[in-house]
Amino acid sequence: MSNSYTQEYKQKLKTPEDAVTVVRSGDWIDYAYFNGKPIALDKALAARKGELKDVVVVGAVTLLPVPEVVMQDPKGEVFTYVDMHFSLISRMMQDQRPNVFYNPTLFGEGETYYEMVTPDSPIYDPGKIGSPKRDVFMVRVAPMDAGGYFNWGIHNSVAYAQAMSAKTVIVEVNSNVPNALGGECERIHISQVDIIVESENEPMMELPSAEPTEVDKKIASHVLGYLSDGCSIQLGIGTMPNILGKMIAASDLKDLSGHTEMLVDAFMDMYESGRMTGKYKSPNKGKIVYTFALGSKALYDWIDNNPALASYNVKNANHPRLLMDIDKLVSINQCVEVDLYSQISAESSGFKQISGNGGMWDYVTGAFWSKGGRSFICLPSTHKNKEGKLVSRIVPTFRPGTISTIPRPMAHFIVTEYGAVCLKGDPTWRRAEKLISIAHPDFRDELIKAAEKQKIWRQSNKKD
Repeated sequence: MSNSYTQEYKQKLKTPEDAVTVVRSGDWIDYAYFNGKPIALDKALAARKGELKDVVVVGAVTLLPVPEVVMQDPKGEVFTYVDMHFSLISRMMQDQRPNVFYNPTLFGEGETYYEMVTPDSPIYDPGKIGSPKRDVFMVRVAPMDAGGYFNWGIHNSVAYAQAMSAKTVIVEVNSNVPNALGGECERIHISQVDIIVESENEPMMELPSAEPTEVDKKIASHVLGYLSDGCSIQLGIGTMPNILGKMIAASDLKDLSGHTEMLVDAFMDMYESGRMTGKYKSPNKGKIVYTFALGSKALYDWIDNNPALASYNVKNANHPRLLMDIDKLVSINQCVEVDLYSQISAESSGFKQISGNGGMWDYVTGAFWSKGGRSFICLPSTHKNKEGKLVSRIVPTFRPGTISTIPRPMAHFIVTEYGAVCLKGDPTWRRAEKLISIAHPDFRDELIKAAEKQKIWRQSNKKD
């Protein structure tokens, strides 16, 4: 390590308590997304509750530990917390605390929300984008390397754009952050950092994967039947995508590639089995592209300095214009409900915010326009409500408050444990017919009656 970088490091090094004194009342603070959320800085900022007023903190996919700025401000008197993509922790916080909100976003365009509010940017146009200029950016990073760079690790995403848009950049060094090779925008130089703090090296939060159910396995097997040699795979979050990865690893598929916003354990399984070589992928031949990772410690260890992987900023991982240039891109995601009009909700149940749009829109669009590509939205046909009653996830219409994440013209393949149906190009009655065919048998008759009432059913439609 250069002596000059070592000296600069010492000059910029502060305690977390000293570092957060840069925050003023009325400031907008960005926490890095996912496992990039600062821990020591968050605790120190929360401790200043009695000194501050009207501070907004913005993060995404909030992971444990619960942000101290929320925990230490139970009445929401000082801190407003905004999540760009809801998680279980966000839902719990919103249920128990005021001033916790969701910020609707398309992940693929996420960097533009920051790039257009850079303090000295000549393109800043407050009439075009409503997001205010940012004051402080806080992020967990890997230890500085010999060239003076801090790696974002498993949370590249929009981090570089966040840093470039903020007046003050504070990095929280943690030796458990993997060194994720790029790619693009995967690191920041010490010359672009204002303050450095050192953490207690807390572990990265792992995302536990539940044991797959028979329903998960059936859904995955339906999707598997549509995959072929040379496909490029994108997987969303959840148990079903991970069991699909294991099925692919045990299959005879060849020369698959990976291009995804979220890197999960399934990609490790597919790569280590020899199924995912990236041999025919263009661009990024031989590389699995991703913009953030959530999974097991084994996954994080696998990422560290792995040349088979390429960490990219979200624009390069998610933009539909770039995705459509990847041949045979297959997008596989999950949702909450689908109505008989083929609208897809992946983020709310009534007025209750569950998740967010994230990159679903990006990949549904990009995969459809990819040569030989397909988009799959998967869901179990039923779930049990609070009273233990079995309820269909294919519904006549959404309840008031339920958000349509993917509008009906964009719906491609919908998959349940009862099969997969392609909806593109179909009129309303045919969409209803196909969706009812993959609904749970116990609900099909009432769904037919609803479709008739809604005038999206033909008398000649199948009723078996």
